[in-house]
Amino acid sequence: MPTTHPPARPGPAVPAVDGGGAPPAGNPRGSLPASGWLAGGHRSAASRAVRLGLVLGGVAVLGMWWFDTAAGDVGGAGEVLTAMGDVSGLLAAYLVLVQLLLMARVPALERAVGFDRLAAWHRTLGTNVVLLVVGHVLLTVWGLGLVEHHQPLSELVSVVMTYPDMWKATIGTVGLVAVGVASGRTARARMSYEAWYLLHLTAYLAVALAFFHQIAAGPDFVGRPFNRALWIAFYAVVATCLVVWRLGWPLLGFARHRMVVERVVPEAPGVVSVEIGGRDLDRLGVAAGQFLLWRFLTPGHWLTAHAYSVSAPPSPHRLRITVKDAGDHSGALARLRPGTPVLAEGPFGHFTADQVTTPGALLVGAGSGIGPVRALAEELVRRGVDVTVIYRANRVEDLALAGELNALAEAGRLTFHRVVGSRRELGYDPLEPRFLSAAVPDVARREVFVCGPPGLITSLSHALRQLGVPAVRIHHEEFSLR
Repeated sequence: MPTTHPPARPGPAVPAVDGGGAPPAGNPRGSLPASGWLAGGHRSAASRAVRLGLVLGGVAVLGMWWFDTAAGDVGGAGEVLTAMGDVSGLLAAYLVLVQLLLMARVPALERAVGFDRLAAWHRTLGTNVVLLVVGHVLLTVWGLGLVEHHQPLSELVSVVMTYPDMWKATIGTVGLVAVGVASGRTARARMSYEAWYLLHLTAYLAVALAFFHQIAAGPDFVGRPFNRALWIAFYAVVATCLVVWRLGWPLLGFARHRMVVERVVPEAPGVVSVEIGGRDLDRLGVAAGQFLLWRFLTPGHWLTAHAYSVSAPPSPHRLRITVKDAGDHSGALARLRPGTPVLAEGPFGHFTADQVTTPGALLVGAGSGIGPVRALAEELVRRGVDVTVIYRANRVEDLALAGELNALAEAGRLTFHRVVGSRRELGYDPLEPRFLSAAVPDVARREVFVCGPPGLITSLSHALRQLGVPAVRIHHEEFSLR
């Protein structure tokens, strides 16, 4: 593999023994933690259980409509369209509540599924919610127009003006559609994170307004006290989760740990480390490689929370994050002052040492992804795992935290490769399979952790699969909220 200079410690020779590698000294195979594969297997099963539970909830919502609707109620075209609009509205409301629940920071859900997958589910459901909300309006208005022999536009005006709480439903519908459109890939790319975040806060108002409309005018709830009670209970459970885990728990943590910014350290051009001190930080349960949602209580920062990984092994009195300037909030971190109060949610993520099931591990980091890689590398070394780190950068001056990794390598604790140069300058991809196998000959027998830009993760995952690394041993995590 091309590097700016040779690795600080040569890679170990790992002979093949029954298809496996000889364990490194000091780390016999029997001493590997069983929690890795148990945690992975449990999480996979738990994730499927959560998905099944959500699907069954949707089926229950459909069942509520089915059992409360007589065959004679859907005899004509207008009644059929109105019934389809009713079903669309029920499913839209259910999926919105599911979206809120997925991002309520419920610890049991995060442990079972993982924050990155919960966020992905949340985004995927957004498109369906918008389509169902729009379908609910169009089908209902069209169906009622056929039944009452009105043109669709005049029927829309009639519905908004005469039906109970329709003005609330109208505002809620516009709000949900606006949030859905803003979540589209094109709109998302054009909006700052702060603007996107503030717009998403209006979704809570939209959901509340739509709730009053459902209870007051929904045919499945008017005159049906059992359905009404279940629906109110569902809203109450989701609201309680949001209040407890997104508001109450972070505030309790703030009071308990008293976190403040201790200092801001430049690491490379456009890259800073923020050291955060506090009391009893070990009680947060942060593991190397995990991330938290950080909110710095100073002008320009306090309205939004951002996901940043710890970039050094956590200690009882200090946590550190390392952030690259990507504009907006991240660039402003360099101007934080010591003593700034810090509010944190988490920890989140499964990019941790507990995933390791093999004697050796390969860690690949680029950009801001070097933060969790740096922290995880030291934790794995401490556990006796044979660690190789590959640091990918376009320029030598971009190698933030390289000095710390090099110190670990010079102490003989890990193997460190710096891979510098853009693909355009080099004329090839320095992380393609032939170079990877030359630098890490036993890569197929290692657990692999990758953190960096999406393009790097995709291409490197493909190369690793070509080299025989099973997909279950390739770990990467997306910790974007949008």
